[in-house]
Amino acid sequence: MKLALVTHLERPRLRGTLGDLWPEFMSHDSVVQAFWPKLYDVYPDFQLWVVDREEQPRRAIGYACSVPVAWDEDAPSPRGLNWALTDGVEGPPTALCAVVAGLAPEYRGRGIAEAILRRLGSVAAGHGLDLLVAPVRPTWKERYPLTPIQRYAAWRRSDGLPYDPWLRTHERLGGEMLGSAPRSMTIAGTRAEWEEWTGMSFPDDGDYVVPGALVPVHFKNGRGLYVEPNVWVRHAV
Repeated sequence: MKLALVTHLERPRLRGTLGDLWPEFMSHDSVVQAFWPKLYDVYPDFQLWVVDREEQPRRAIGYACSVPVAWDEDAPSPRGLNWALTDGVEGPPTALCAVVAGLAPEYRGRGIAEAILRRLGSVAAGHGLDLLVAPVRPTWKERYPLTPIQRYAAWRRSDGLPYDPWLRTHERLGGEMLGSAPRSMTIAGTRAEWEEWTGMSFPDDGDYVVPGALVPVHFKNGRGLYVEPNVWVRHAV
């Protein structure tokens, strides 16, 4: 395996060569739907593709998306991904916000995530930004959807490092957990829409554990609401 990490500006043809890595419902946040179509056109030099140069034909095996944001250390912590894609991109940028990163399943667990974070730090520094911040989506939180995000983020292994693999990677590279973002994304839909997105049935109002969701989806009066929490992490670059 010989990896290359390139920007979308350098290799725009890689877009569309990596399959969908996320549950279907994740693409139905209204803020993400409005912002994403312009992400690669407005910020092409802030989007990364991971390529295995030994694989033919050449395709992306991973990616990371980021946007420059006006980061205020004194602002309240409930901001999340939706903030980064709206108010965050207004005004002079002071930090680079990593909004999502993903790898093809067969490439996970090989240390590539660390390389992605390091490259994002280099991108931030190259644009004169002093910080890399991220509303992190903890990898294993979906296994514990009933546990509050604050408690989950505080779980530690016997060696003192975070229990969650993605939070652990951030901390190993010098990242500092700042706190939780309880309303990072909001996805709402009708019962029929949620059944189409998940392949599940939701016959009654109440809370449902959905594969891939970090917290339960709440149904009321025939509509389902999913409010995803994330964990803010900050890196100096």
